[in-house]
Amino acid sequence: MEVERGASLYSIANSEMNRLIKIYLDMSSRTAGFSIPSIEVLETEDQRGIVLGGIGSMLDAKKSPDCVLAEWSRMQAVPFNAEEAVSRGVYAALDDAVARLLLRLYQETNGFKDFDAEFIAANPNFLPVFQRLLNVPSKSKLKDLVGSVSDTSISKPASRKIADQLRLRSHATPPTVEQLKAAMKPTLEGIVRDLVGRVLLESIVASALDGARVEYQRENEYSGIEGVVYKFRADFVIPHAESPLVFIEVRKSSARHASLYAKDKMFSAINWKGYNQKLMAVLITEGPWTAQTLQVMAKVFDYVIPLNKSTEVAEVIAKYVGGDKTQLKTLINFSILPAQ
Repeated sequence: MEVERGASLYSIANSEMNRLIKIYLDMSSRTAGFSIPSIEVLETEDQRGIVLGGIGSMLDAKKSPDCVLAEWSRMQAVPFNAEEAVSRGVYAALDDAVARLLLRLYQETNGFKDFDAEFIAANPNFLPVFQRLLNVPSKSKLKDLVGSVSDTSISKPASRKIADQLRLRSHATPPTVEQLKAAMKPTLEGIVRDLVGRVLLESIVASALDGARVEYQRENEYSGIEGVVYKFRADFVIPHAESPLVFIEVRKSSARHASLYAKDKMFSAINWKGYNQKLMAVLITEGPWTAQTLQVMAKVFDYVIPLNKSTEVAEVIAKYVGGDKTQLKTLINFSILPAQ
């Protein structure tokens, strides 16, 4: 992967994820959602890496298509994981970018010992590394220490503060490149986790809607859906926010956070469906939600569907938009009135 000099780790991961998503979607359409192993989609290393990541195999993607096909075929009972399928390649690109970033910084700073404010200001893409060298656990803590900064812009005053803080720590033994690379892992995990939620899952849903020829607006394309309590935005509104018939929320969760996310999503559904009586509510899930939470949400949402069934729910939505009212499953009567 060619990387522009000065590119941030986030932009590198974003570019690689979007590149791999296109390959993933093409493979998915040719294999019925990865349910039919096929050697025809294993020609490139990227394709083989997506399959091996999706089934959780440790086999090297450099292996032959025949070898990967055999691995895929013997593991057909393993649910195909879209996140792992794409993120494996993103992590590989980030690992390579971090290695090059740290090597350059090591050379520019005399082994992580001499830091210049001008260099810091001119290279904001090194910010995640500076944060690790400062041993600052979060962006909010970093802001408290040096002011508002980002991996695309570091002001001169902030650069001086970062340089000063790094000099204060210069008496300590500087880390090795390998130690710093290991310390960067939580940062990389945070980048990929954010992109999975914002880019990967919604791209799969958008592809399903496009395949069903359903018109929609994404969250950044409209101001909000009118509700009983507030006007807010969903991940998708169909066909548009001015006259909504369907909204879709896409959410990954863990068993640990399932209850919290469920309350948030259910209130949004009640708010919107209570105001728009013809509005269909669709929740597309990924990750290990608890069965109890999904059952509760199914009382409010018309459809609670896993990500790998996006194509099927897109067809249901197309029928509803086309006039088949039997696809609507729940009605919510909800209003706020002044006391007598």
